[in-house]
Amino acid sequence: MRTIQIYDTTLRDGTQGEGVSLSLYDKLQITQRLDEMGVDFIEGGYPLSNEKDVEYFERVRQMDLRHAKICAFGMTRRRGISASEDPGLQALLGAQTPICTIVGKTWDFQVTDVLRVSLDENLDMIADSIRLLTNAGRQVFYDAEHFFDGWKANPEYSARTIRAAAEAGATLVVLCDTNGGSLPEEIAQMTRQAIEAIAPLDVPVGIHCHNDGELAVANSLAAVDAGAVQVQGTINGLGERCGNADLISVISNLALKKGYQVLEGTGLQHLTQVSRYIYETANLNLRNNQPFVGLSAFAHKGGMHVHAVHRASASYEHIDPAVVGNERRFLVSELSGRSNIVAMTVKHNLRQDRELMDRILAEVVRLENRGYQFEAAEASFDLLVKRCIGTFTPHFELLKYHVEVVADQMREVLTEATVKLRVGRETRHEVAEGDGPVNALDAALRKALNGRYPNLNQMHLMDYKVRVVNSEAGTAARIRVFIESRDDQDLWGTVGVSENIIEASWLALVDAIEYKLYKDQVPVPAASQDDQDSPPSDSSANET
Repeated sequence: MRTIQIYDTTLRDGTQGEGVSLSLYDKLQITQRLDEMGVDFIEGGYPLSNEKDVEYFERVRQMDLRHAKICAFGMTRRRGISASEDPGLQALLGAQTPICTIVGKTWDFQVTDVLRVSLDENLDMIADSIRLLTNAGRQVFYDAEHFFDGWKANPEYSARTIRAAAEAGATLVVLCDTNGGSLPEEIAQMTRQAIEAIAPLDVPVGIHCHNDGELAVANSLAAVDAGAVQVQGTINGLGERCGNADLISVISNLALKKGYQVLEGTGLQHLTQVSRYIYETANLNLRNNQPFVGLSAFAHKGGMHVHAVHRASASYEHIDPAVVGNERRFLVSELSGRSNIVAMTVKHNLRQDRELMDRILAEVVRLENRGYQFEAAEASFDLLVKRCIGTFTPHFELLKYHVEVVADQMREVLTEATVKLRVGRETRHEVAEGDGPVNALDAALRKALNGRYPNLNQMHLMDYKVRVVNSEAGTAARIRVFIESRDDQDLWGTVGVSENIIEASWLALVDAIEYKLYKDQVPVPAASQDDQDSPPSDSSANET
C-alpha cells in the first residue's frame, strides 16, 4: 500500500504540554533519535518565540541527518502589514529550513472574532505569506487551523482558505482538528471533501489531530484511509491540554494493522526505545499502560492468561511485542497460578518441581497479604525465589542502624544515619549525612560496603515511591516502598513493606544492592555459621 509521511512536532507542539520542557541539548538529541528511527519531517520549533529555538535551527544545520527534513513553524502575516515586513515570516526565513509550516485561520468565526479581520483579508494573509516563502525557495506546509470546526460551520469559506493556500504554492494542506472534538466518521467525510476541493490544484492533504475526545489516533487513521498522505503528531501524545495524536500508536496501527508503509519500512523496532527516551529526557513518568510500548502493554498477570500465552501468544497479545521493540512480561501476585511462577523462574530451571512452584506461590500470597507487590519489583521476586530454593546467602548482615533527623530554630534540617554491618568476618560501622533519612541510609550503607564491592559505584537509585497499604490504620498504616535502580546495563525494581517508612525503605535498599551483587555474580565473602543463618531481608533486625 501507499507510503504515509510521518511529521513529528514533539519539539514544538509537544512542549506546549503541561510540565514538558526541553533544553536545547535535549531537542538536538531527540532530533537525532527521530532521524535514526526514520521520521520524515521534524518540526524543530517556532523561531519567533524564543532564543532557544533560534539557536536550535542554527545548530541543527550542522547535524548530519540521515533522512529527516527539518521544519520551522510560524503563522501567516499579521493584519495590516505586508508579508515582507512581518517579523514572524522573517524569522522563518532566518531559520533556513528547507520546509516552513505556517498556520492560518480556516474557521470564519476565528477570522472575524479572534483575528478581527474580514474574510477576504484572511485569504490575502494566507496567500501573501505562502508566496513570500515559496519565492524564497522554501517548501510550505499549510496547517489549516480549526479546519473541521470551520467546515462544519461554513464549508464554502473553509474550502476557499485551503484553495488559497494551494494556489499560492503550498505543497501540502494539513487539516487540523485543533479543538480535538471531532469524531472519526466526521474526519473521514470532511477529509474526502477537502481533497475534492483542492484536487484540481494537485495538492495533497495531511492530518493534525488533538486528543480532547481521546480520538486523536482514531481520527488520524480515519483521515489516512480517506486519502491523507501525512500524519502530524507527537511521540507519546505530548501536547497542550489533552495532547496530540500519539505517533507511537499511529505508526504502529498504520504499519501493522493497515499495511501502510511508514518509517522507511524499518523503524518500528525503535518505537519502544524512542518512547522511553523522550519520557526520560523530558523528566516525565512512563505511562505503563501505553499501547504498544508501555511496560504493561504485554504484561500478563492472571494465571489462566499466562498459561494460554505459553501455548499460543496470540491468545492474549494482538502483535509480537518484539516488532515494536517491547517485550513480554509475566507478573506475580495473589491472582497468579503456577504458570506465572514457571514463566518468572525460567532462568532457575524449576519447571518440573511442582512442589517448589507451589511453595513460591504460597510465599508470594503470604507477602502480598502483608502489602507486598512484585509486579514492579522483579528483583525482589528473584531474591524471593533464591530464598525458597535455598541458594540465597546474603552478602552482608545488618547488625543495627540508626537514623536521626534534627531541626534547629532556623528550620535547618540535618539528617544522619549510622549503619553497622557484618561483611564476611569483618564488622563495618559507618555514619553518613543525607538529604533525608533514606538518602542518608543509602550513603551510610554504601560507605560500609565500600572497598568490598566496588561495582556498587555503577549502581544509581532512579526512583523512589511510597504507598500506604492500609490507610484505615491512619498514621500506624503499613507503608510500601518501591525503589528503582539501574547500572550501565539494567534497570530493576525492589520493594519493602513495614509500618515504619524507614524500615520499608531499608528493606527495598538491601534488596536492590543484593540483586546487583548477585546479578554481577559477586561472590559472598567467607562468613561464620551465624552469617549463613541470617534471616531474609523482610525480617532483618534493626534499630530506628
